[in-house]
Amino acid sequence: MTSPATPSDREKVVSKLPGWLRQNLKIRAAQLHIKIQDAVEQGINDWCTLASTTATIDTAGADSFATDLPAGQWDDFKRITTDRRVSLIQGLAQSVQLWLDSNPAPHIERPLITRRVVVCNQKGGVGKTAITAGAGEALAEDPAQLYPVRIAKQLAAAIEGSDSAAVSDNPLDTEDLPGLGLRVLLVDFDPQCHLTNQLGATPLAMDGDSLTNHMAGSPKGDLRDLIVSIEDESFNGRLHLLPACNDAFLLDVRLSAVRAREAALERALEPLEGDYDVILVDCPPSLGLSMDAAAYYGRRRDAEKPGQSGALIVVQAEDSSADAYELLTNQIDDLRNDLKIEIDYLGIVVNLYDGRRGYIATSSLQGWVDIKDPRVVGLIGDLKEQKEAVRVKKPLLSYAPKSQQAIGMRALAREIS
Repeated sequence: MTSPATPSDREKVVSKLPGWLRQNLKIRAAQLHIKIQDAVEQGINDWCTLASTTATIDTAGADSFATDLPAGQWDDFKRITTDRRVSLIQGLAQSVQLWLDSNPAPHIERPLITRRVVVCNQKGGVGKTAITAGAGEALAEDPAQLYPVRIAKQLAAAIEGSDSAAVSDNPLDTEDLPGLGLRVLLVDFDPQCHLTNQLGATPLAMDGDSLTNHMAGSPKGDLRDLIVSIEDESFNGRLHLLPACNDAFLLDVRLSAVRAREAALERALEPLEGDYDVILVDCPPSLGLSMDAAAYYGRRRDAEKPGQSGALIVVQAEDSSADAYELLTNQIDDLRNDLKIEIDYLGIVVNLYDGRRGYIATSSLQGWVDIKDPRVVGLIGDLKEQKEAVRVKKPLLSYAPKSQQAIGMRALAREIS
């Protein structure tokens, strides 16, 4: 393979390509993390060295396509297309298709140990459910499609800067990236059933089977039978939900009689782990036994790298979140010390942020940024699209895929994946 030309050695050329072929080129180049111009350069080089032309490409409806190629390559290419009695557009289409055929899409990298993300905070109303759903949706999006993603370095610079209000008031730059394509299970661990309802599923019946029954040691069937698929072409069967049941209000009472109760959630969910790359648990606003079980489930297992699983803490830029954060981290630290286990913090997500609310919001955001460990890994604005998605019971990333909240969720997913 020849080395790509430097920018100073290139010249702009304009031709035509069918829209479908141009889109395939754009997606594949993004999947392989290379520039489109380098892909076209290599495709033309390979096509020119073939002994004969390849199969004819349907170029009906081809429209303008521009790129930068090494000086002189386009003239050589035009001469060869003339010799082979094919049009310039046909030759370019064959070159691009040749590159696509020679550079297949990469396989999705599956974790050796299913990653477990425990989304938590003792305070209610901070948006744990929205973050669980949004991050899970972003992890499961189609790897053969491009989606707008907030540029992580720019976000980091913005929240570290002096003008925190600008983060929510001005949309940040984005880049189009392929979906992550992971197999994701969302677990509604909250008896209020918010995650279940938001995604348009039905809470489990009180007289039937439930996650609570499996944790309490009295299952009525296979937990897999309770799982529902979130149907949307963006997820293509990769995003599933374990709905909640109101019987979870009684979970702490039932767990008090269970042996090794901290491991109850793990015992229930471990048989499902082979089906998924990531499991996200939407925790209730509680510091009881159920939270102990959730935190234990997110502990670092043998042979698991630090930061693969753990607690993702959702807060708001206001004072009561700070109080709740301290209570939660104290509980997790006590569990670490009592059971001699490692529970990693995956980061802090500042949710429902609006810098226009003034000093309380901006100074609170700076307070979260100053913690450093765990660091802020997401900043999601208080915008209307999330509320609208909840109202119509649709996933945010399919209801408003280009909204600032969706773009931020994708950035968050990449921070924790």
